[in-house]
Formats: sequence, C-alpha cells, structure tokens
Amino acid sequence: MKYAFNIPNFGPYADAAAVADLAVTAERTGWDGFVVWDLIVIADGMPVGDPWVILTAVAMKTERIMIGPMVTPLPRRRPWVVARQTVTLDHLSAGRLVLGVGIGVPPEEEFGTFGEPTGVRDRAERLDEALDVITGMWSGEPFSYDGMHYRVSETTFMPRPVQQPRIPIWVAGTWPNKGPFRRAARFDGVYPLADDNGMPTLITPPGVREVVTNIAEQRSDMDGYDVSAAIVLTGERDEDLRRVAEFEDVGATWAHIGPSGEGETFEEVAGWVAAGPPRS
Repeated sequence: MKYAFNIPNFGPYADAAAVADLAVTAERTGWDGFVVWDLIVIADGMPVGDPWVILTAVAMKTERIMIGPMVTPLPRRRPWVVARQTVTLDHLSAGRLVLGVGIGVPPEEEFGTFGEPTGVRDRAERLDEALDVITGMWSGEPFSYDGMHYRVSETTFMPRPVQQPRIPIWVAGTWPNKGPFRRAARFDGVYPLADDNGMPTLITPPGVREVVTNIAEQRSDMDGYDVSAAIVLTGERDEDLRRVAEFEDVGATWAHIGPSGEGETFEEVAGWVAAGPPRS
C-alpha cells in the first residue's frame, strides 16, 4: 500500500505556499504522494486556490512524491489547455504527475454558477472527448479531432510528457454507477467513491472489492493498475492500521488520507502530515 495526503484547495489550503510547505513535510516523513482537490465554488466569499498553481508550488519544493489533482473536472476545462498544463507540470516534476479526472460535482455550483451544462450525460460526453483530446496531444504526433463537443484542427503538441507511454490517468466515479468504471478500466487507475443520492461519499472495503472485480473483468490484467481509497483515520495507531489493512485486502493500492472536514485546524492537519503515514 502507498499513501497520499489529500488536501482541499479552499479555506486555509488556498494558500499555495503553505500547502507546498506541507508537501515538503509529507516527503520528509515518508508519504508517497500529495494530491489536491479541484473545486472552484465552495461558499460565497470562501478563499479558493487554483490547483495547478498549488501543484506547481508543490512540484518546485519536492523531489520524490507523486503529485496531482484528485480530481480535476475535465468537462469544465478546455482539454488542450489541460494537455499543455499537464505536460509542463510533468516536466517540472521530473515525471511525478498523475492526472485524476471526473465529471465534476456538485454540478449546480461547479457548472451551473457559470451557465455551463449540468446534465450527467453532457458532462460524461465531454469527459470522454476531453480524454481523447488530451491523450492525442500528449502523443507528440500530428493530431486532429472532430467530436460532438470539441474540435481540433491538425496540430502537433510538443514536448511529449516525461512519462511514457503517457502521464497516468486515474478516473473517479461513484459506485455502483457502472459508466465511470468502464471509463476507468481503459486507463491507469481508479478513484472510487460511493453514491449517496447523487453525491459522492467515502466507499467501504466491500465496495472497493466490487469495483476491483468489475474493472478486472474489463481488462486483460491488473498489473500496474492503481486503486485508490479515501480513508478517514482515527489517530489510534492500531485502529488505523486495521482500517488500512481492510482496504489493502480487497485490492486498494493507494490510501488517500486527509482532513475529514469536521473542523480540524490547519495546524492539526499539519501535525497529521508530520506524523507520517500509518505503516505497520
């Protein structure tokens, strides 16, 4: 099992310099990854930081840990811009970037606020087309595209990513909705959550087992395929080790750990980072 610290991009975590310092601590104390949410609207007037700027600051102050947005809602981003941002960040980090993607929630706030389509089908179509565009541009070969939502005249994007054959893509989805996991099976990893009346919530170990079984049925093999699980820890070492082991036993390869959203201060969260991951 590998461990990523998972940080929001709002409130006290909107400060890119402070989050980059947290990432330095994470690298020093044995975390394997450091990932950042990508939300644009939280509550009226709340500070929100741009995840790409935050990740750039993290990349420049760390040397080893995996970094990435977890996850970025591609349907509200221009895929050719994301292609350029990700390749640049992959080079800056010397090949440590993972691109986490999803359709984006909550739709009314993240899309409707700006007059963009909120429907699930529309967002899913845009996500699939955006992935086609991004991976096509990463190839470094002449590329064109004519989809329902995106069109690209023939162009060649350079440089190619450091990581080959591509920057790893992890796809988020809420189980038991099957569509996101058909998408995830085509790429390099999955970030599963549970569906709570249309909104994502933490998935249980039995849910992860079902996701792994579903994806394995769609792939020729699972070698090198990453399965993430967001895990809430208690601070009690034995209990936390037990929780992590439950997820590892059902096929999770990454534990994503971060603030629970129940009022922890920045200083408390920094203490969790400094304590290191709950390894046995």
